[in-house]
Amino acid sequence: MTDNTDPHIRRRTVLLGTGATAAALTVGATAASDLIGDKEPTGLDRAEPVAAAAVCTLTKELTEGPYYLDGALVRADITEDKPGIPLDLVLTVVDDGTCAPIGDALVELWHSDALGEYSGFVGNNGHQEPDNGTFLRGGTLTGSDGVVRISTIYPGWYRGRAIHIHVKVHTDVTLTSNGSFSGGQELHTGQLFIAESITTAVARVSPYSTNTVPRTSLAQDGIYGNGGAAAGLMTVTGSTTAGYTGSLTLGIDQG
Repeated sequence: MTDNTDPHIRRRTVLLGTGATAAALTVGATAASDLIGDKEPTGLDRAEPVAAAAVCTLTKELTEGPYYLDGALVRADITEDKPGIPLDLVLTVVDDGTCAPIGDALVELWHSDALGEYSGFVGNNGHQEPDNGTFLRGGTLTGSDGVVRISTIYPGWYRGRAIHIHVKVHTDVTLTSNGSFSGGQELHTGQLFIAESITTAVARVSPYSTNTVPRTSLAQDGIYGNGGAAAGLMTVTGSTTAGYTGSLTLGIDQG
């Protein structure tokens, strides 16, 4: 089963720049040689985000896809002991017009496990495993600096899609007694992507290597559309042995 592109996709998010602007805005930015392939961490994999203070450029939102579930848990670690290479995400949410950080925004993520299975839909990628409906789903609130840190594992792939992580940004939510959230306003729906060279290294490592479903590359993915960072391509550092850190700054239209 694959994601279906929404014909009414709106255009509004992901803060980007070019040249010096891009360098200033990239969270945890490092030399290009550190971003490609299976390289050992250089110390920047836990780097603090760089303050966004430049022109914001809007790019398209991306489809929610068929695997979204309401009622995600509010938590900073969504792993639930699923096997895979650790992936720490450092995302910075800012206003697209002013570049000011947006605090108390709930950043919600969901993605497939190492075998390409989503919680709540296990079996769609041909693998049978326990399904509690919550693994690799959830999110937490940004700080006053607009930064949120979420721990997960490197996603696997399923038929027809390149590796990706779904993201929503909500504001003014109410935290509930069951550990979830309600209400508020959904300001962004998008997807996060990772350079193909890194995924190639990950695909050689167990349990990813046991996924026999043909892998779709970024270049073949119709939703990514060769959009580069403008379509959610993260800055990623680390290695298959030490784990990875992925970073991106999201510019959000607050209406």
